[in-house]
Amino acid sequence: MAGMTMATSENQTEAPSPQDKAAWLASHEEGYHQGLGNRHIQMIAIGGAIGTGLFLGAGSRLQAAGPSLALVYLVCGVFAFLILRALGELVLHRPSSGSFVSYAREFLGEKASFVAGWLYFLNWAMTGIVDITAVALYFKFWMVFQDVPQWVFALGALCVVTSLNLINVKWFGEMEFWFALVKVAALVIFLAVGVIVLVMGIPVAGHTTGLHLITENGGFFPHGVLPALVLVQGVVFAYAGIELVGITSGECKDARKVLPAAINGVIWRIALFYVGSVVLLVCLLPWNVYSAGESPFVTFFTAIGSPGNGSIMNVVVLTAALSSLNSGLYSTGRVLRSLSMGGSAPPLLARLNRHSVPFAGIMITVSFYAVGVVLNYLVPTRVFEIVLNVASLGILSTWAFILVCQLKLRQAVKRGEAQPVSFRMPGAPFTTWLSLAFLAGVLVLMAFDYPDGTLTVAMIPLLAVLLVLGWHLLKRGKPARA
Repeated sequence: MAGMTMATSENQTEAPSPQDKAAWLASHEEGYHQGLGNRHIQMIAIGGAIGTGLFLGAGSRLQAAGPSLALVYLVCGVFAFLILRALGELVLHRPSSGSFVSYAREFLGEKASFVAGWLYFLNWAMTGIVDITAVALYFKFWMVFQDVPQWVFALGALCVVTSLNLINVKWFGEMEFWFALVKVAALVIFLAVGVIVLVMGIPVAGHTTGLHLITENGGFFPHGVLPALVLVQGVVFAYAGIELVGITSGECKDARKVLPAAINGVIWRIALFYVGSVVLLVCLLPWNVYSAGESPFVTFFTAIGSPGNGSIMNVVVLTAALSSLNSGLYSTGRVLRSLSMGGSAPPLLARLNRHSVPFAGIMITVSFYAVGVVLNYLVPTRVFEIVLNVASLGILSTWAFILVCQLKLRQAVKRGEAQPVSFRMPGAPFTTWLSLAFLAGVLVLMAFDYPDGTLTVAMIPLLAVLLVLGWHLLKRGKPARA
C-alpha cells in the first residue's frame, strides 16, 4: 500500500502526495474489527458524559455554590458538547481508532501527535489509579468486606477488566453498555421519584418542597458569583471521558451514521441529568442540607425514608468507577497503537492479538494501574491526592487538540484538500475559538486553586521537559508497519 512505510514528517526529504498520506493514515486502521454496534455507541456516549463527578461530587459542590451549581453544570456542559461536535466533524472526515492522535498527525504533524497521545495516556494512567482505589473503597462500604485488605479489591478489579478487554472489542462494548445502563437507571429513578414528590407537594424531612427553598435560603447565588466561577475548574472535569466516543469510531460498524446521533444526544442528557438533577435536588431540600461526605442522592432518599439507599448508590458509583477503568484500558490501547504507527511510540505497541485487540498497549496501561494496587497497599489513604490532579492536564490538552484539529480541517476544506462533511460544529470557527478560550480560562482558574491546582499547573514545565526528552529518544524510530 502506498505510503505504508512513510517516515515521520520531520524525517521526510519529500512531502508525500495527499493520496499517499491518506493511504498511509488509512493503513493505521488495518487489523481492527468493527464489533461495536449502535446500542454500544449510544450508551458509551451516555456513560462518557455521566460519572462520579455527578453521583459523588455534587454534594460538596452544592455546599460551595448552592443552586448556581446548575448554571455551572450547564455552561461547562455546553462547551463539552461543542468539543464533541468538533470531534464529530473530524470523525466524519475520517473515522479512526487513533482519534485526535491521528488527526493531530494529519493536520499538525508527528510532534503534535506525540504530545497529544502521551498526555492523553498520562491522563488515563493517573485516572486509572484513582479508579482502582475507588473500587476498593466502595467495596469496603459493606461491612462484610471491612476486614479484607484494600489492595485485594484493587487487584481483583484490574484482573477482571483487563481480561475482558483482551478478549474482544465487543466485550468492551458490552461492559460499557451495562455500566452506562446502571448509571442512567439510577438517575431516571431519582428524577421520577423527585418529580412525583415535588408535584404532589409531599414534605421531605419537614421541609415543604418547591422553588421557595431556593429563595428562602440565599437565592440562586447564596455565596455570591465568585464561588460559582471558581467551581468551573472542578466541574469541567466531571465531563472527562466524552472524547471516548471518537476513539470507538474506528471499530464502529457504521461510524458516519451512528456517531452524529450519539453526539447530538449528549446535550439533552447533560441538560436532563446534570442540570435537571441539581434543580430538582435544591427544590426538594435546602441546598445547605447536602454535604461533601455523602452523595446528594443518598441524602434525598434517606430523607424520604427509602431503605437500602446507601447500598444502591454504592453499587452505582462502583459501576461508574469500573466503567472508567474499562474505558481507560480501551482508549489507551488504541491511542498507543496509533502513536506507534506514526513512530511516536515503540513498534511493539502496534501489535494486535488474534482477537484484533492492541494487547501490548493495554498491558502497558495495566502496568501503570498495577502501581495503583501497590499504592493501595502502601498508602491507602493518600492515593487520590497523589495522582488525581495530574490527570486534569491530560484532559485539557486532549480537548484543545480536538478543537485545533477541527480548525485545521476547515482550512483544508477551504483549500480543496479535504472533502466537506455534513456534520459540522455549530457556529465554528467562532465557537471553536470560544471553546479554546474557555479551556485557557479553566487553566487559569486551576492556577488560583491553591494548593492542588497551583501545584498541578506548576508541573507543566516539568511535563514539557519530559515530552522533549521522550521525543528525542524516539525521533529515530520508524513508524510501525500496518
